[in-house]
Parts: sequence; C-alpha cells; structure tokens
Amino acid sequence: MTHGFLVIDKPGGMTSHDVVAKIRKRLGTKRVGHAGTLDPMATGVLVIGVGNATKLMQYIVDGFKSYDATIALGAATHTDDKEGEIISIADPSILSAVTEDQIKKILTSFVGTILQKPSSVSAIKVDGKAAHKRVREGEVVDLPAREVTISKIDVHQIEYTEKSILVRISVDCSAGTYIRSIARDLGDALSVGGHLTVLRRNLVSPFAIDEAGTIEDAELIDTAEGISRVLPTRVLDFEEMNEISFGRTIAVNAGEGIFAALSPSHSFAALLENKEFSGKVAAAPKLVAVQE
Repeated sequence: MTHGFLVIDKPGGMTSHDVVAKIRKRLGTKRVGHAGTLDPMATGVLVIGVGNATKLMQYIVDGFKSYDATIALGAATHTDDKEGEIISIADPSILSAVTEDQIKKILTSFVGTILQKPSSVSAIKVDGKAAHKRVREGEVVDLPAREVTISKIDVHQIEYTEKSILVRISVDCSAGTYIRSIARDLGDALSVGGHLTVLRRNLVSPFAIDEAGTIEDAELIDTAEGISRVLPTRVLDFEEMNEISFGRTIAVNAGEGIFAALSPSHSFAALLENKEFSGKVAAAPKLVAVQE
C-alpha cells in the first residue's frame, strides 16, 4: 500500500476531483483525497493524500495560502469569475474615471481579519449539498459572511483596456478566503463590477509550488515527513507503540494539543492528543494508522 502526500501543480480546465481520479489510476488505489479545492480555471498547488495520509488532510487544509490573481474590473458575473454569465457591465464613463489610487486603497482595506462573503459557487455545503451545485441547478444561494484573515495584498500591475481594468495582485491569506470574493468586492466598492480571470495558488502551507510536479511525475512525500511539517512529532518506543495499538494512553507530549506519533523506524503511526483524565494529563490516540 502506498502512503504519503503528492504536491500537484494542477493544470487549468480540470476539477480537483479529476486530479484525484487520475492519481487513483496512476497509483492503483482508491485511497486518495485532496486538501483545499481548486476551481477548474485555477492552477497551482493541490495537495493530494494517499493511503493513511488521506486521514490527515484536514490539518493540511488549515494552512495559510498564497495566490497570484488577475481581476477584471468593468463587469460582474454570477460566479465572480470568467466562467460565469455576465450579470452587469459598467458604464464606460464610470469605469474610465476609476483611478489606481482608488483601487489600491480599497484593496488595502481588505487586509486584516475581516468578514468575507463567500462566492455562491463555492464548495461550501448548504443542507448537505455544495453551494455551486445548487447555483448550477438554478437556485439562488446567499451564503453568510465568514471571518478570514488576509495578511497581504500586493498590487503588481494595473492595466487599462478598452472595456476593462486588469488588476494583477498576489494575496497571502488564511484558509477559507475566496480570491474571487476579493474581485467581486473590489468591483462592488468601485460600482463597476469585478470578476476573477486568472488564479494560481503558490502555497498551501507548508507545501509550495517549487516542489510541485505534474499528475504523472509528482514524487510521493512520505506521510511522516509530510505531517511533521504541520504538527509536532514524537518517536515512540516499542512499549508505547503497543499501548496505542490497543487504544491506551501514553505519557503526555511536551506542549499542548495534537501531535504526530512516529514508530521506532520513523514511519507515521498515529495522531495523539494530550487530554485530561481524572485530573491527570495523558496522550490519547486520536487516529491510529493501519499498517499494511
């Protein structure tokens, strides 16, 4: 059985599920999952878990993200990106009056911990069904704003064309941030409409684009190595390995919270969590890896 993480540079035109299907075929296993959906138009870092790493994807999803994006001001779409239907077009005189300083000032106001309204075509589930599926079936979906953190927005270029203003930016942000929402909100603030035309993800911390490969040649990162980038680790001795295999607790780990336990041979063995039991703190198994 193959276990570990793959860092894929997802090509445009494919869904994240398409990538998972191809990896399943490549590796001959159904135990494949992904962390953090990328829209079909988007490219860049998509972290794939294989085997026992699939149970760890929630800890990868929570990492900080980094993107390069291009926003087109002058028209709004129902998906907030170029793949959606145009729902409004700005008056040319209003669009031509928009200044670079206005654009930069509004983008700066998005930096920090803010309430952001997700796109209606996000993967967020509404009564068990993804919002984007409801929208494509003709439903009107209005998702509540959520708290996100945008640590940086850099403006690299502002280009005025005949029908639009193209704004090229890079964004560092928390999990749950929607770049297409930044495009929509910028357009709304300027009263000209806006949507995303290019999106490339460079980082799902701590997995970066410079270590990404194609679907066909991306190299497997061992589960222990991958999870040790995200969580504190501890190498167990044989007695501790035996204890956790029966679901029993072991001595508490330094620090607090969840940590990854490695076997004496440094393979991934379990996730453990420091907990209080009858007034005493011990490390209890949260997830024990199946050893094939």
